[in-house]
Amino acid sequence: MEKLKIGVLLSGGGTNLQAIIDAIADDGLPVEVVRAVSSRPDAYGIERAKAAGIPVTVLNRDVYADPEAADACIVAELREAGTEYVVMAGYMRKVTPVMLGAFPNRVLNLHPALLPSFKGAHAIREAFDAGVKVTGITVHFANEDYDKGPIVAQRAVEVREDDTLESLEARIHDAEHALYPEVLRLVAEGRVSVGEDRKVHIAPA
Repeated sequence: MEKLKIGVLLSGGGTNLQAIIDAIADDGLPVEVVRAVSSRPDAYGIERAKAAGIPVTVLNRDVYADPEAADACIVAELREAGTEYVVMAGYMRKVTPVMLGAFPNRVLNLHPALLPSFKGAHAIREAFDAGVKVTGITVHFANEDYDKGPIVAQRAVEVREDDTLESLEARIHDAEHALYPEVLRLVAEGRVSVGEDRKVHIAPA
């Protein structure tokens, strides 16, 4: 099988990037990370990418003064590397139509809640504060509506009676690290499509 060439966008620790790198090494995930892009020069994910031999493009706040120009720069880097899919992994910048137009229905995002509930940047805390008994994670295609793109996969995470915000966050991150590589395997196998109804359809193996 041809390996799916992905570019990974990150802003922080890069644990989801690491989960993908590990799945490639340990589970034969048919994916190649051809470029990592960090929105911050101090993100630890840069070190993870370098340790795995992945070329990294490092941006900073000044570059994002013009978000569309920043995305044009990122798109150029990703295309030069041969990127087929863009994978947002803890990327704290909203992608613009420049990115979405360059990779239509090929920009994946990971959100730490069961969309359409708890959109936005503080989803774990908001779910915890709301007292829900089940929250989870969502992998979806990014579009111009923030956290509203077509849903590819979801996984529930139970909120336990003795949970703290920190313990819930830890289990949500564990679920992320399992689900994202699974979704990338489905994409690499050509089983993921977006129908005219804007719903994602997963073909059987």
